[in-house]
Amino acid sequence: MAVAERKTDIGPPDFHQFLAPIIKKNYGKWAYHEIPEPGVMVHVAESGDKLYTVRAGTPRLLSIVTIRAFADLADTYCDGYLRWTSRHNVEFLLTKKENIEPLKADLHKMGFPVGGTGNSISSIVHTQGWVHCHSSATDASGVVKSIMDELYPHFVNMDLPAKLRIAFACCLNMCGAVHCSDISVLGLHRKPPRIDHENLPKLCEIPTLVSSCPTGAIRPATWEGDPSVEVDESQCMFCGNCYTVCPAMQINNAETDGISIWVGGKVSNARHTPMFSKLVIPFIPNNPPRWPEVVEAVVNIVNVYAKHARKHERVGEWIERIGWPQFFKLTGIPFTKYHIDDFKHAGETYMRTTQLRH
Repeated sequence: MAVAERKTDIGPPDFHQFLAPIIKKNYGKWAYHEIPEPGVMVHVAESGDKLYTVRAGTPRLLSIVTIRAFADLADTYCDGYLRWTSRHNVEFLLTKKENIEPLKADLHKMGFPVGGTGNSISSIVHTQGWVHCHSSATDASGVVKSIMDELYPHFVNMDLPAKLRIAFACCLNMCGAVHCSDISVLGLHRKPPRIDHENLPKLCEIPTLVSSCPTGAIRPATWEGDPSVEVDESQCMFCGNCYTVCPAMQINNAETDGISIWVGGKVSNARHTPMFSKLVIPFIPNNPPRWPEVVEAVVNIVNVYAKHARKHERVGEWIERIGWPQFFKLTGIPFTKYHIDDFKHAGETYMRTTQLRH
């Protein structure tokens, strides 16, 4: 007796059911793609079919009204098919070339720029910030908006040496891709958590709290005869993981929280293996609502990179070619003791050659 196909809600649904008909028809049989203009791509299949993509930037945090407006545009111009990229761009999938310009016009009327393709800056992937996250060291949306207001020309034009990816994470738990982006903005705490000894036993399971610390900095202790914990500041890396499981371990500090800048990472395997970001600016204070110091630092790095890098050269590849001393010289960023990796296992990754470029 044949067993009927089992239906279950366990696991993700088959993604093929969400693909546009032209993609289903030519799945795995695309010959090449081109970028005729910023924000517009065309994929050509072996069959000769053409799929046009119009990419628009979004602020990531979208209202239902905006999502419905995007859905209406998709219904009007591309049979209802659209998708979001990993960096929060929205892409409309069209089969009719004549629909590209009307779609772009409607997007501009709604206030959404078309671009982010080719040698340009894509939308900044970012985390929750002060809007939602309880352990963030800075805001996310506000900083990202301030940065992109200045870098907007690089989104709508393909005028950079190569594609440039900027990421933002509001703390080092890194919900964003700051470990592997060309330029990364990372919020950081600089003080260990403040312990509310009086309420800690009422709010927290002490064994769970102790085990939540990735560096073993939290240890059981007593306070005025009651069970509590203590923090070894020399081992604390200010991640705020303890506050996630115990609200009596307040990590946020308006006076000492701030932002750091990292550069040189990438996920792409083209021309060079993937690379991790490295620290270039250890600390910039929070200065809302426009964070002028952070914006100035990022724009400076982008401008220097755009002026000196070769065609197709990502930020990390450019730095590797000219050497870190030259990078600090060109950008005017001071080299400090904080740039020296003093982690106990760091020696395994040191360059052990005298052939360091200067």
